[in-house]
Amino acid sequence: MTLIKIAENIREAEKNNVEIPPIRSFLKEKDIESAYRIQQINIDYKIKQGQQEVGKKIGLTSEKVQQQLGVNQPDFGILLNEMQVKNKGEISFTELMQPKAEAEIAFILKEDLTQEKISLEDVISAIDYACPAIEIVGSRIENWNIQITDTIADNASASHFVLGEEKIKIENIDLENCKMQLFANDEKTSEGSGKDCLGNPLNAVLWLAQQMKTLGNSLKKGEIILSGALGPMIPLSKGDFIKTKIEDLGEVSFSVI
Repeated sequence: MTLIKIAENIREAEKNNVEIPPIRSFLKEKDIESAYRIQQINIDYKIKQGQQEVGKKIGLTSEKVQQQLGVNQPDFGILLNEMQVKNKGEISFTELMQPKAEAEIAFILKEDLTQEKISLEDVISAIDYACPAIEIVGSRIENWNIQITDTIADNASASHFVLGEEKIKIENIDLENCKMQLFANDEKTSEGSGKDCLGNPLNAVLWLAQQMKTLGNSLKKGEIILSGALGPMIPLSKGDFIKTKIEDLGEVSFSVI
């Protein structure tokens, strides 16, 4: 099966809200390059349909999840404008596929990251501010039966995201030790801290900046970067009210209707 056909199958699964079997059997084992090409085919298609790229998301920032999928690095997906849900807003369950939620720190860039050798200092300098975020992940692959090529081809299992309204300068945040609590219907269902994201969320952003530079698609001023989960993800159901609190950053929430 061609990469174009695989991309079309994923796109049709999303359009029709019907899950498909894993696509990894059509690729060589851990053919990550082809998986990213499939991802890009569908992003290009959606942009041609009028959507706009607004940033990137980083996945697989947990060592446990990396071990589970047999990889030793994160992955990334593309954020489009239609994925964003307003803080304290609502999203219909019918728009979601096998949804789960995870709490993250989002960074908004004030400078391009185009240096030849991007350093952590370059990343820090390029960040305008941070805010609390919830990523809604979803999978077009049935039963979340995914390995690394499945999730990458499926845009790193991206679905939607919610950003908090606070705009906090990163020098005012203990990014390594800040505590996160994620609530579903006022019951705490997940917790963690900044160090649960590659030791520090900035490490994830540095990895992404270096990857994108290598790929010739450097991170740009104004982009939203979802840096990766600070704790375990939780499943979503109809009627859920989801809220996260991140120390030094504030709160963000949404409802599933």
